[in-house]
Amino acid sequence: MKAKELQGKSAQELKQELDSLLKAQFSLRMRHATQQLTNTSEIAKVRKDVARVRTLMSELARKA
Repeated sequence: MKAKELQGKSAQELKQELDSLLKAQFSLRMRHATQQLTNTSEIAKVRKDVARVRTLMSELARKA
């Protein structure tokens, strides 16, 4: 996901996106811990997406 895709979303939509990303991150961590995850780069991708969403949420908070 790219930052441009997220910039048009409202604060509520960003919150929902963050919740789904955090759930996905937890799932990936559990799959990695049980050695069921074959592509470990997915963890880093989700972490970066979480950071993007949190950055945009903080920018919206500063503007308000």
